[in-house]
Amino acid sequence: MLQILGLIGNKWSILIIGQLRDRTLRFGELHRTVNGISQRMLTLTLRQLERDGLLTRTVHPSVPPRVDYTLTELGTTLLDSVVALGEWATTHRHEINNNRHRYDATHPTQTPP
Repeated sequence: MLQILGLIGNKWSILIIGQLRDRTLRFGELHRTVNGISQRMLTLTLRQLERDGLLTRTVHPSVPPRVDYTLTELGTTLLDSVVALGEWATTHRHEINNNRHRYDATHPTQTPP
């Protein structure tokens, strides 16, 4: 159970699932829309999500090859949770940032992780 929660709770998985909620995307489109992810991390995360059955990877025989990613039925069951988590983060981001600044001001020898 902890391994599955670790995968699903990782920021890249959540962001990728969120991007695929409404449509199928190609690798390059995902790379552009998931801010800050490297090509290597995107590849690794997509492979793991495919392995777990949360998305499908479809290779179209063309030149150059086109690869599409889409959520599976199982992957779509995560959408409510992913969207709720994103909304919570958006709603509380200012409060959390203020708490971090306040903490850092009173704990100057501590370095944030």
